[in-house]
Amino acid sequence: MIAKDQDEKISVRRRIGLLGLGRSAFYYRPRSISGHDHELMKAIDQINMSHPCFGSRRIMAVLRSAGWNVGRDHIRRLMRMMRIFAIYPKKRTTIPCKEHKVYPYLLRNRVINRPNQVWCTDITYIPMAKGFAYLVAIMDWHSRCVLSWRLSTSLDASFCIEALQEALQSYGCPEIFNSDQGSQFTSSEFLAVLSARNISISMDSKGRFYDNIFIERLWRSLKQEEVYLNAYENVKECRRGIGSFIKHYNTGRPHQALKYQTPSQVYGLLQRAAS
Repeated sequence: MIAKDQDEKISVRRRIGLLGLGRSAFYYRPRSISGHDHELMKAIDQINMSHPCFGSRRIMAVLRSAGWNVGRDHIRRLMRMMRIFAIYPKKRTTIPCKEHKVYPYLLRNRVINRPNQVWCTDITYIPMAKGFAYLVAIMDWHSRCVLSWRLSTSLDASFCIEALQEALQSYGCPEIFNSDQGSQFTSSEFLAVLSARNISISMDSKGRFYDNIFIERLWRSLKQEEVYLNAYENVKECRRGIGSFIKHYNTGRPHQALKYQTPSQVYGLLQRAAS
């Protein structure tokens, strides 16, 4: 252990070398998102919800026609930050991180006809008056019931793991768990929770936006019926509003695809019938 007086004699260059860092990384200080970018991100998000097939070029054209002086590189950077991607068939050009294992998609041509057969998850960007947050949800595929959710101001895997653990503790284990290939869901910590319970892991194929369509529809309904109508000032308001919407979505909103039953009715009734 280095004494305090000895530590003070070590140069900054030497300290950086001991830590294995570059000088730029040592001196870097993260910049907060500007008010201009916050408003731009909200505009991008609204365009994406109305026109999910629009990529950065078309979004740039729409924004410029609305008076925004913005370039494509700027839009693409914000879209990556928001986890927004244009929906259209793509070539398999994205190479997953070598450290993260990617699993095959297990749901193609599979009949899903009971609760806890398949769960799915996804993350979406939530705009606020000052700042933004990310929302993750765990959904039962058959009933469309939202089993758990979490808000976070960062994109680390911890809030996804918390939502998963809550759903498992409250509702038991699914046979299959489906997600996209995002780093949060391919992290060893997240996958370890599933593997420990012998849950089969499924991941969306590249360019296959239908692979997780039900939770994408949840995001669309949430934003159009709740988020855009209520300009949240902070995370507390955001959490309260989203919680109220999800409660109504589960228990008070009939779904045509569910023969006008609510997700909680389908999830609960069919579970009792099967037991």
